[in-house]
Amino acid sequence: MPLKHDWKRILLRAWSIRLMVLAAILSGLEAALPFGHNLGWLDWLPGGLFALLTFAVVAAAFVSRIVAQKNLGD
Repeated sequence: MPLKHDWKRILLRAWSIRLMVLAAILSGLEAALPFGHNLGWLDWLPGGLFALLTFAVVAAAFVSRIVAQKNLGD
């Protein structure tokens, strides 16, 4: 499967890529949550919040992947 000729521009400008990066960050935070709860730092945070946010961001990335994005040209 060949790369698109303007793959670097796509990585910098595509909303689907930006949202996938945000989803990865949220997943990492969710994985780190037990450490904060054990120390008592994040007791106010509702359980499953990061999982729900990650789901919403991944769904938005899916939609943005199939919608034409004006800043990418084609």
